[in-house]
Amino acid sequence: MTLPKGRNHHLSLPLDFLSNLPDNVINLILIHLPCKDAVRTSILSKKWKYIWCRLTEFALDEWHWKSPKGLIDPTFKFMKIINQLLTHHEGPITKFTLDIHSLESCPKIDNFIYFLSRNGVQHLVLRLPCWKPYKLPSLLFTCSQLRHLSLCGCLIHPPSAFKGFNKLISLELRLVTISSELLEKLIAHCPLLEQLVLVEMLEVLNIVEINAPMLRSFDFTGCISSICLKNVPFLAKVSLIGEGSSVEARNFDFAKFFESCSVLEDLLLDFLFSEFFAEGANEAPTRLPFDLNRVKRFYLRYIVLEESYKLSCALCLIRSFPHLEYLTIEIYNEEGNDRGIQDSLELERFSYVTFNNLKEVKLEDFMGTTPEMQLIKLFLAKSPMLVRVLINSRRFDEPLDTRLKVLAELSEFWHASPNVEVVYQSKG
Repeated sequence: MTLPKGRNHHLSLPLDFLSNLPDNVINLILIHLPCKDAVRTSILSKKWKYIWCRLTEFALDEWHWKSPKGLIDPTFKFMKIINQLLTHHEGPITKFTLDIHSLESCPKIDNFIYFLSRNGVQHLVLRLPCWKPYKLPSLLFTCSQLRHLSLCGCLIHPPSAFKGFNKLISLELRLVTISSELLEKLIAHCPLLEQLVLVEMLEVLNIVEINAPMLRSFDFTGCISSICLKNVPFLAKVSLIGEGSSVEARNFDFAKFFESCSVLEDLLLDFLFSEFFAEGANEAPTRLPFDLNRVKRFYLRYIVLEESYKLSCALCLIRSFPHLEYLTIEIYNEEGNDRGIQDSLELERFSYVTFNNLKEVKLEDFMGTTPEMQLIKLFLAKSPMLVRVLINSRRFDEPLDTRLKVLAELSEFWHASPNVEVVYQSKG
C-alpha cells in the first residue's frame, strides 16, 4: 500500500500503551530482565507498579548490591533487597537463584529459606561463601515441590525426619560439607533423580554408594575411590575427574566401578592424577573383564603419553568399548619431554587390536612428539571405519612449514580406512 504524498504521517501510540500490553507479555519481559531492572519497571505505569511483586522467577547476584567505590556495605545492601522481596512479593516463586559467594560471610538467610519453602519453589540455586560454610536450615528439607537443587558453600545436615525430595530430578553439590552417610541417604531419598553433580565434597571420608534407579547423568570431581555405583540401571553419561591423593587414586578399580553401567553411552575420564585399576597391578590388562557395548563417546582428559602404564590402561578401556565411535584425547605434555617410543607406546602389544566402529579421533594440545605420532599411527592402522582424525596443536600460530611437515609424516602411515581425512589445526 502506498501512502498519499504531501502529508506528514505519524504512528501514534496510546499515552499509556505499556498498560495495555497483555499480562503474559509483561511477565515474559520481566522474567528476562535482571531482578534489579525488573523492580525498576514499577515506575513505567500504574499497571506495572506492582507487577514485579508477582514474578515467579528471580536471580540475585553481586551485581545487585555492588555500589560505586564500595561506599555501601554489600551485606547490608543484600539484606535490604531480601527484606524488600519478603515484604512485597505475592504468590509463588518457582525458580530462585541466590549467588553471594563473593561476600566475606553468609548473612542470615533462614527467614528467606522459610519464605521460599512456603511459596512452592521448584528450582533453587544457592551459591554461598565457601570459607565459612553456612548450615542450611531444616526448613529447606520441607520444600516438597523441588525439582532442581544446586548448593555451593554450605553445611548440609538433613533432619532425622527427612523423608526425601520425591520430585527432585537434578541435584548439584559443590564444595559442601556433608558426611558420607548423609550424602548417601540424601541421594537414596530422591527416587526420581536423573542428574547428579558432586564436586569437591568436604568430609566425605567413607565410600558413598550411589543408589539412584532413575539416574542418567553423573558428574564427579574429587576422590574417585570414595564412590560406588550400586544401583544405576539407566546411567548413560559419566564424567570422572580424580583429585584424590595418589594413594587414594590407586585404590580405585575401574572394572568394579563400572560393572553395573550396562547402558553407559558417554564417558569422560581425567587421567592426570588417577589410576584406573586396583593397587598392586604391575601391568595393565589388555581389556576389561566385560564389554561396555553402548559407549559411543569417550573423552580422555590430561593423559601423559610418556607413562606407558597409563597409556596401556587407556587403550584397554578403548578396547572394552567395541562400539565406540568418537574418541577425544587431551594430551598433557611438557615442552621438550619426548622420551621416545621405547618408554611409551609399545605397538607390538596391541598388534591384534582393531577399533572396528571408530569414526572420529580428536587429539587436543598436540606437540608432535614421538608418542603422539605413534598413537595416531596406531589408530590409522587399526580403525577400518575411521572418517576423520582432527589434530589441534598446542602452539599458537604454528608456522605453515611445521604443519606441512607433520602432515607429510602422517601421510606415510598406513591406514585401514580408505576414506579417512586428517586435519591439522594450530591455535590462533
